[in-house]
Amino acid sequence: MKTKNSYITYLMLAPWFLGFVVFKAYPIIISFWYSLMEYPILGDPEFIGIANYKHILTDDPIFKASIIGTLKYVLIGTPCVLIISFIVAYVLNFKLKGVNFFRTIYYIPSILGGNVAVSILWGLLFNINGPVNTILNIFGIKSIYWVSDPTFAVITLILLKCWQFGSTMLIFLAALQNVPTSLYEYAAIEGVSKLRQLFSITLPIITPMVLFNCVNVLVKAFQEFNSAYLITKGGPNNATYFLNLYIYDQAFQSGNYGYASALTWILLVIIGILTAVVFSSSKYWVYYSD
Repeated sequence: MKTKNSYITYLMLAPWFLGFVVFKAYPIIISFWYSLMEYPILGDPEFIGIANYKHILTDDPIFKASIIGTLKYVLIGTPCVLIISFIVAYVLNFKLKGVNFFRTIYYIPSILGGNVAVSILWGLLFNINGPVNTILNIFGIKSIYWVSDPTFAVITLILLKCWQFGSTMLIFLAALQNVPTSLYEYAAIEGVSKLRQLFSITLPIITPMVLFNCVNVLVKAFQEFNSAYLITKGGPNNATYFLNLYIYDQAFQSGNYGYASALTWILLVIIGILTAVVFSSSKYWVYYSD
């Protein structure tokens, strides 16, 4: 009977295991193998060892510009998303009239995600003659070249990232609702202010969710593609030529599959390093209830 149950268990796990091998493990392994080759779209692949990596790290100015643009987007956008989503979640945690309606409204942008239509609409909103500049002109502010100025182009994409904070907000909201109300009642009896309660009770208790959201938003930011491709097309002056966009161009525009694979593995290493830094720092600011 035990052997029969084991076979049934393995049979039930087989579809997942097969999917993992075919769609996860094999692509990962083969992409690393391709990264060690010169693999043009036309012609036979040739093994060249770490030459792709060496060229990327020492002799590729576009890669350097791509890394700078990507890091700006990630390191500025991630804290902004976390702060905005927490503030909105904190407000929506109060028992306000129509609060469920507002929770739904704030979540809708996350459902749309990296929708192509949303990216195109965002580009139109921040066009030189778009609604955003029209509103600024009403208050006497000159039109800003949101898409064509290197500094504001990154900010434009970060604003889109911040607008899509719904999923992060819901996780914060769930964490806030699990904070014991007895702690707030005791603090109120002791005369502790709301601001002090926020920093001494609320934030320490939900730090595990802060860590989760931080890693989640960080990884997703590194994978950004649609907005840079559709709104700014990587410009101006490669300011928004994110690494994901560079990988796409090398693979599907230039046909350099080996070079694109090497770029992908470098992106993986960068994400891994920053994620490890976040996790290693968590022992100083994340508190778990035993």
